[in-house]
Amino acid sequence: MTPYRELSRKNLLELQKELQAAYKEQQAKGLKLDISRGKPGKEQLDLAMPMLDVLNSEADLNAADGTDVRNYGMLDGIPEAKKLMGDLMGVDPSQVIVFGNSSLNSMYDCIGRSMIFGVMGSIPWSKLDKVKFLCPVPGYDRHFAVTEQFGCELISIPMGEDGPDMDMVEEYVNNDPAVKGIWCVPLYSNPTGCVYSDETVRRMAALKPAAKDFRIYWDNAYCVHHLYEEKQGKILNILEECAKAGNPDMVYQFCSTSKVTFSGAGIAAMSASPANIADIRSKLQWATIGYDKINQLRHVRFFKDIEGLKKHMMAHAAIVRPKFEEVLAILEKELAGLEIATWSNPLGGYFISFEAMDNCAKKIVERCKAAGLVLTGAGAAFPYGKDPKDSNIRIAPTMPSLEELKEAMELFVICVKLVSVEKLLEA
Repeated sequence: MTPYRELSRKNLLELQKELQAAYKEQQAKGLKLDISRGKPGKEQLDLAMPMLDVLNSEADLNAADGTDVRNYGMLDGIPEAKKLMGDLMGVDPSQVIVFGNSSLNSMYDCIGRSMIFGVMGSIPWSKLDKVKFLCPVPGYDRHFAVTEQFGCELISIPMGEDGPDMDMVEEYVNNDPAVKGIWCVPLYSNPTGCVYSDETVRRMAALKPAAKDFRIYWDNAYCVHHLYEEKQGKILNILEECAKAGNPDMVYQFCSTSKVTFSGAGIAAMSASPANIADIRSKLQWATIGYDKINQLRHVRFFKDIEGLKKHMMAHAAIVRPKFEEVLAILEKELAGLEIATWSNPLGGYFISFEAMDNCAKKIVERCKAAGLVLTGAGAAFPYGKDPKDSNIRIAPTMPSLEELKEAMELFVICVKLVSVEKLLEA
């Protein structure tokens, strides 16, 4: 296809008319489609339905150590749940706390504890003049929203194919004591799908923070969310690398089963150094007497072990993979060679990151909405919701049916083309 920039003004105007007509046809369909959030589809949720039959009124409700899961206790989780989540994160169960249903809630609480109590004896962040947080972009909007809510200054760090720009990260972390943390989604990063390289992980682990209470928030949300059995992204174990680098206390790692079993009814966990775990437990003991141990037991009895969980995730992949491939095929067919957009081609995770021409993302999203397709708001993947280039759009293919997804992408590419032509005609 001829790049749009090489078309004459006359040809662009003719193309604009064609695209406007195609857009009106889409509007007339009265579509109601949504690819805005990374939610599992119904077929994915159905995979975990047998888990609801694992426990009933006749079941043995004692944990491996004999604890009655119906009662209080076990602040950091039942032993078998700690092992399962430890195996998921590649750490010893002693370094694991199993929480409730949400890793995001666990991260929020970590930030809150740091604000109120400080980190391992440091000055509470709320008593400091300024707290800064590094935000790889494009990134996860809810991460940024958490630290924004607590009044942190958010600093954007550009993402590349191998992870965040580590030169910038090192410059900020190693020289500014106000920098207290960095958000990381290291495997199939939200939304780009990038996988942190070994070099990136090692440089991250070898940081020399100006602030002793600096922490890496390592949100390993997609650690088992592979699209292919034979092609899978791999990352180094961050806790092991931090220990090797002499920084054993520098990282909090998080994960959950929110997109493995049921959204909102999974189990979440974090792993950290023994010193961090002890510090968190000392505060956590006054916040709860224990999380939902029945749900923890249900998950372990359902999966049995980490291999059972991994097998379950291949069933997820079989459902999700055709949706990703359909989106990518349509983008390739309709937009490749036009030089008006680029997009990611992830091996896992929940998103495809789309880069439109500068100053076009908001208009594309608006056009789609006016024709019945809801996308993640333009700029959402950046701190304060402000994309300086106004070019990034996050596509979430998982929830719609394949047929609905085809309809959504047909409309999407028309809007991309139309807005791009309009932009070129303005020049």
